[in-house]
Amino acid sequence: MAMTKARKHALKGEIAERLQQANAAMVAEYRGLTVAQLTELRVKLRESKSEFRIIKNRVAKVAIRESVEHVSAISSALKGPVGLVIVYGDAAAAAKSVLEFGKDKENFKLTAGVLAGKAVSADELKRISELPTMDVLLARLVGTLVAPHRGLLTVLSGVPRQLVQVINAIKDKKEQ
Repeated sequence: MAMTKARKHALKGEIAERLQQANAAMVAEYRGLTVAQLTELRVKLRESKSEFRIIKNRVAKVAIRESVEHVSAISSALKGPVGLVIVYGDAAAAAKSVLEFGKDKENFKLTAGVLAGKAVSADELKRISELPTMDVLLARLVGTLVAPHRGLLTVLSGVPRQLVQVINAIKDKKEQ
């Protein structure tokens, strides 16, 4: 069923708004997948604050060209049956979800992406997906920042502890 011009215009505005809010975007070929499989992908992506949208390529290209220049790097990848993965949260977590989903589906593959306004290839997206999530990186950073303080506290508490042990040893010796 053909889209009316008004519907295309509304869809263009909606896509432009979503891409402006996004941290990253990826293009994926989905040829041969069932609706149930695509629903499974959408559920996985929701966990990482992302979404998978199938949009007419022409409408997406016009939305990118007119409103969202920072994702223009993916315009050339919008050919054939492709969908957009729009990432609002952690790009590494979203890439991991998409690649994990496509691992056993030969018809599904990432073709291109854009992260922080820069074009990213499928290989680079794979390497990004192997990175730890933002929460893990922040936990490691906090652990690194706390470690010197914890070590200093251990050293400083050692002196009074040894003093108490010496006093106890003297007390025990006098009691004998």
